[in-house]
Amino acid sequence: MPVATIVNACAIILGSLIGVLLGRNFPDRVRTIVYQGIGLSVLVIGIDMALKYDNIVLVVFSVLLGAVTGELLRLDQRLTNLGNILKNRIKSRDTGFTDGFVTASLIFCIGSMAILGSIDEGIRGERTILLTKSILDGFISIPLASTYGMGVLFSALPVLIYQGSITIAASQSQAFFTPMIITQITAVGGLLIMGIGISLLDIKKVNVTNLLPSIVYVVFFAWILN
Repeated sequence: MPVATIVNACAIILGSLIGVLLGRNFPDRVRTIVYQGIGLSVLVIGIDMALKYDNIVLVVFSVLLGAVTGELLRLDQRLTNLGNILKNRIKSRDTGFTDGFVTASLIFCIGSMAILGSIDEGIRGERTILLTKSILDGFISIPLASTYGMGVLFSALPVLIYQGSITIAASQSQAFFTPMIITQITAVGGLLIMGIGISLLDIKKVNVTNLLPSIVYVVFFAWILN
């Protein structure tokens, strides 16, 4: 059972509720500097992860194929549609609901802590990584929710599904997740995280959603080479 993932989802919900309650009482200047801090932190984490590759050609090839696949499948539009459906279901009037749902989902789901932590819990029953991630996600949810509203809270759903699925899969196929595969996943995940950091810093809008298939490709190619 993905216990740590459930704790992670609860931390996001709690942080989001605090952020929604603060709302306009959260000073703009504080919100701005917090976003910049988050953006810089996410960017550095992404760079650190991306440099841990075993095979750079494999990483680049996976990202390029993933970009084409994601664009053809219009994953960004599908995720946006999901956000709009949730917004309509709960009859939310938050203008930033969908943006908050998409942004928070990407921040919380993509990264070494989400992937490696889920694998670690599935294989060894070790929950330290995901519990640490839960604390970070809970604090990050506060400024996000104060800006975007309830959409951030509902990002707990994809986190629950995504990390929980990885944990269950890892527990059933421990031999599959070799060190090489984990390293390559980390490298590609790092590139995607860099894209999130660049977007948060308003340097350039990177469509990270449509790059998500890159993770599937790198697992497949790493498995073949392995």
